[in-house]
Amino acid sequence: MSRALPKHNKRRVAVIGGAAALALTGAVVVTSALAGETPKNSGTNAQTLASPGTISCPDVASKLPAIPATAKAEVDRNLTLLNTQIAEANKRLVDTVGQGGPNFVNNAILGPLKDKRVATVNRIATAIGRTAAKPQGLDALAPCALNGGGVNPGGAATQPAGNAGNNGNAGNNGNAGNAGNAGAAGTISCPDVASKLPAIPATAKAEVDRNLTLLNTQIAEANKRLVDTVGQGGPNFVNNAILGPLKDKRVATVNRIATAIGRTAAKPQGLDALAPCALNK
Repeated sequence: MSRALPKHNKRRVAVIGGAAALALTGAVVVTSALAGETPKNSGTNAQTLASPGTISCPDVASKLPAIPATAKAEVDRNLTLLNTQIAEANKRLVDTVGQGGPNFVNNAILGPLKDKRVATVNRIATAIGRTAAKPQGLDALAPCALNGGGVNPGGAATQPAGNAGNNGNAGNNGNAGNAGNAGAAGTISCPDVASKLPAIPATAKAEVDRNLTLLNTQIAEANKRLVDTVGQGGPNFVNNAILGPLKDKRVATVNRIATAIGRTAAKPQGLDALAPCALNK
């Protein structure tokens, strides 16, 4: 009896010691996890979560001449719209972190922002020009730039933004939700503008013809981009990067047509409704 007791005690000590060692091992594992051991894919996560930066644009209001009282309301409305456009672009910059390729910010955010700003500053110039000298060169204030942010959405180094959108290759309009730019590219079709115009005064004919030609050029460029980008982007790539900016360009162009006619005849209304285009598979 007295000899069995020590053996029993030894077994108890061994069991207790083993349990303690197991508990200690578990504690070490838990402690290591709590201490912040980095998962293997942490590099990707850190890249995805990098700050996207912010978008800055040239100030338009400070570059305007004296604004006639008759144009003030329209000018103020469009100046407010310019600020709204920047805010929307900054929101999209945050919402799309991790999406697209190395040129995503230029093609899908800065490009369409420039197109929208061109249309808006043209409306400002037209409003002032109705009763005073029309300001020239406001288009130069349209391009914006990406400031800060170590990584572009898509994980690539930040791209120079000074010339973003010069090719009109981006956009954020169009909600058709097409199936993306995979497989056959299809073609883009747009409403005919020429057939919807009233009689064109002789004094406006050259400018109208020039802008009608530009509308055709814009469609041809969009169709080329459709082919060149097959397989790129997500499900809304065609809407966001091709149809959207094409619509913005067409709005600016048909507005110039309407303004040209309106100088010596009744200004045609509703041409903006002819701006949106569609993808035909």
